[in-house]
Parts: sequence; C-alpha cells; structure tokens
Amino acid sequence: MSLKKEMKEEIKNCQNCKKDFTIEPDDFGFYEKIKVPLPTWCPDCRLQRRLAFRNERTFYKRPCDLCGADTLSRFDPDRGIVNYCGECWWSDNWDTTSYGQDYDFSRPFFEQFKELLKKVPQQNLITMYKTLTNSSFVNMNHYLKDCYYLFNSDYNEKCMYGEELEHCMNCVDLTMAEGTELAYESVNCNKCYEIYYSVDCESSHDIWFSKNLVGCSNCFGCINLRSQQYCIFNEKYTREDYLKKLEEFDLNLYSFVKEIKKQSHEFWLKSPNKYMHGIQNLDSNGDYIYHSKYVKNSYVVEGGEYCKYCMWLIVKNNKECYDLTQFGQNTELVYESLCSGKDINRIIGGINSVEGRDLTYAVYCYNNNSNLFGCVSMKNKSYCILNKEYTKEEYEELVPKIIKHMSDMPYVDKKGRTYVYGDFFPTEIAQFNYNETSAQEFFPLTKEEAKEKGYSWKEPKERNYKISIKPEDLPDNIKDTQDNIISQIIGCEHEGLCKEQCTTAFKITESEFQFYKLKNLPLPRLCPNCRHYQRVLQRNPNKLWHRKCMKEGCGNEFETSYAPDSPGIIYCEDCYKQEVY
Repeated sequence: MSLKKEMKEEIKNCQNCKKDFTIEPDDFGFYEKIKVPLPTWCPDCRLQRRLAFRNERTFYKRPCDLCGADTLSRFDPDRGIVNYCGECWWSDNWDTTSYGQDYDFSRPFFEQFKELLKKVPQQNLITMYKTLTNSSFVNMNHYLKDCYYLFNSDYNEKCMYGEELEHCMNCVDLTMAEGTELAYESVNCNKCYEIYYSVDCESSHDIWFSKNLVGCSNCFGCINLRSQQYCIFNEKYTREDYLKKLEEFDLNLYSFVKEIKKQSHEFWLKSPNKYMHGIQNLDSNGDYIYHSKYVKNSYVVEGGEYCKYCMWLIVKNNKECYDLTQFGQNTELVYESLCSGKDINRIIGGINSVEGRDLTYAVYCYNNNSNLFGCVSMKNKSYCILNKEYTKEEYEELVPKIIKHMSDMPYVDKKGRTYVYGDFFPTEIAQFNYNETSAQEFFPLTKEEAKEKGYSWKEPKERNYKISIKPEDLPDNIKDTQDNIISQIIGCEHEGLCKEQCTTAFKITESEFQFYKLKNLPLPRLCPNCRHYQRVLQRNPNKLWHRKCMKEGCGNEFETSYAPDSPGIIYCEDCYKQEVY
C-alpha cells in the first residue's frame, strides 16, 4: 500500500534520542512526492544534525591553498580541509571535475562522500566576496559596507556584532532586524530608528528598554503600545515632562543600565504576550512566521507555503519544503538541507547549494547546476556523481542503483545509527567540531555530553591573552572612558566558563567606541560571542508546547514557543488583540 493512500498518523522512535515522534498524515504525501523513506530521527535531532554542519562565527587564520594569500577561514587547519580564498574558489584556475571518483558499490555512499569532501577545495567563508566593502570578520553575507563581525546578514552599512540583519545602518549588537538604523542591543526590531535595549518593535523611533511597540516614539520601559509617544513604563507624559524625566536617567552608567534592564523585564511580565510572533498567516504554527500559508513547526519564515520543520527562511517564496534550515528564496521541494536556496527545485541533502534543480547531496554547489549526486564545489555542471561527469543516459541509469545501494548498504556510525538515502549527512563527516557550530547555540552541550552523543569537540587552544583590564575595572560611566581603551585587551565576564563560545577576552574597535560615545552608552562587559548568546535569550526557543490561553474565561488552545514554566502571561490571538488594540 502506498504511503499516500494509507494517510494514517504513525508513531516512530527516534534512533538518536530514543524519544517517540509522529509522522502526520500530511507528511506522507511529501515523502512520497520526493521519493524518500520516512525519517528515523525526530525533528529536533534532525535540526541539531544539520546545525552541526553550520559554522557561523568560529574563524581561523590560514593561507589559501592555491595562491598562498592569508585568509580568514571557517576551517580548522588541523582537519585537513583544502581552503581557497574567495577569488581563487570562484576563478577558472582549477577544475572541480578533476577530483571526480568512480562510485564504489562495495562501500557505503557517505563513506565515499567523506573522502571527496576532504579533498575538493572549499571557499574560506560563505560570502559573495566581491560585494563586501571594507568589511572584515564576516560570514554568510553579501553586500556589506564598513561592517565588522556580522553574520547571516545582507545589504548593511556600518553595522557591528550582529546577525540576521537586512538593510540596516549604524547598528551594534543587534539580532533579527530589517530597515533599522542607530540601534543597540536589541532583538527583532524592524523599520526602527534610535532604538536601544528593546525587543519585538516595529516602525518606532527613540525607544528604550521596551517590548512589542508598533508605531511608537519616545517611549521608555514600555510594552504592548500602539501609536503612542512620550510614555515611561506605559504611563503617558507630556513632551516636556518626558524629556525632563529622561534627563534624570543615567543611561551613560553601566550600573544604571543593568538595573533598569531588570526593572523593565519585570514590568514586561505584567502584560500579556501573543502566543506567537507573526501576522497574516493561514493555518500555520511555530514562531516568527509572517505572510505564510500552511507552514508548520517552523521558525523565522517569511512568505512560506506548505513548509514544515523549517528555520530562517527569511527570503520569500518557498513552497513544499521540509527540514530546510536557512536561506530559501524561490525554492520548491527541498528536504533535509542547510543554507540552500535561490531558484532551487528538488534538492535533498544540500549544503550551501544555490541555484539549481535535481540536486542530491550537493555541497557548496552554485550557478545553475542540475542533476548532481554527491558533489562538492560544482559550478554550472550537470549529470555528475561524486564530481565525475556522465552522459545523461549514464547518469539516469546509475543514480537509481546508488539509491538502492544506500539502503542495502547503509552507513553506520560509531554510535550504531544508520543513514540511508534521504537522511542528512552523518555528523561524523561534519567539517566542524560541535562547539564551533550553531548546534551549540540551539542545543548547548558540555564536552562530555557532546562526546557521549558522538560529536567531535574542539579543545580551546591556549590563547595567551595578556588581559590589560578586567571587566569589573572598566569605568562605569562612558564619559570617564579614555581614548586608549581601544588598545586594551578586556577580559570577558564569563571567563570561558559558559557554553557560549566565549573568547575569554575582547577589544573595543575605534568605530565601536565612537558609537558608544556618540550615543552615551556604557561599554560592554562580555565578549561579542557571549553578547550574542545573551541577546538570543530574548527571542523564543525553537520549540513548541501545547498550552491554553491564560485569559480568564477563554478556552482557546494553541501551540506556542512559550514554555509552560516560563514567566509571563500568554494569550491567544483574539484575547491579545482585545487587550492591546
């Protein structure tokens, strides 16, 4: 009986975490359409596995293996990966098919792919390097000008220490923002100007320590306001009294900012939150979902249709995608893929593959490829297997045999987990150590926990930083900070004892210092990585719980990313609208 005809819910036990998960009726049609077997890992474990292949912010200095130029690279030199600078990787000075190898039916596919992945040159960073102007320590970006330490962001100018930014300018320590200017230490703020220490705000300006404001201006410590101005902790003031009151706040003092943050967050807990972030959706669940239809169990999706278990699809027009993490844009029928998109149709097991169709286990493949199976770093190629070119007829005859072979001789990792056709790559062949990847952010582990689960771990090398000033010795007042601060090595408060990829020490750049002085903001006490991890605590986790509306008398139930034990008041959409609008 076909999967489509059966259409019954099926409970499976995850071979990784050993917990039960559900294959729902709508899922069967998708898996049959792309001709893959049912997954044997639960959605969380599948996401964790994909993220273990995504190194966003761990860098190494090493030479290009072709031209010898110094590069900043995602790849640890100790792992033996061939590293090319952007100019060499995109050039015609080498031939990807020269690394082609015959398929060996005596060995599992993933074992052969691991060998190919190690010998084919790969680009040092995921960037369109020609679109970067005076921008360093950036990854997963294009079209940046005068940016520094920025990730997964495009079309920005003079931004530092941020991620998931689009069309922003003069922003520092920002996460999830679009069309925003002059912002600091904020999360999920769109079309805002002069916004500081705030969360979930839109079309607002001159905002401090506020949450979920729309169309507001000159607000301090507020929550859930619409088209309001001159408010402090939701209390209305005249313009004159507001400005006078604001002058009483010592926003240039680190001690004051720390205390007012605490007060603001406590005040926010007194007001309700809508069960999910999102607008104009049809029959969708997850969080940060916008203008989408039938999107399920997904996180940060704009303009998706019939997608499930997806994440960071912030570029519109993605249809029938399952387990796609990051990118999108005119994608259709994508399964178990990472950082892939832009005019993609039918791709399974892709990593950083852009523009193409009928791609299977294609890694770093760009520019209108088609009919690739198990290929690395291909550009504008067709009918290739393990980077070896075939005729159309040879390719179409060989691929079905490989798919069958992947089931007959599955890859078995050291933990005894099996991988067949349709499964994402085994983490044993990942090019990065677990604590270098985004998996550590969303599924934090200790070294011992990671090793027990079969992940590799990078022991931090002795950095020998000569810390010249401890965080507790920094001036409380930005006005008391001397210009020589940019030459100091500052110790991070976490001292490397957290799970946040702590660098243990950091420096203040000159442009960063000028920003703090211009806006009268105190110096940070955490390194950039720890600041990032602390910021993302302000957005909801990528996990859903079944809950009831907390408004007295309402019986509505929903799936929400607010955990049952989390503080705060959670309302259904109807009750929230009645309260706020």
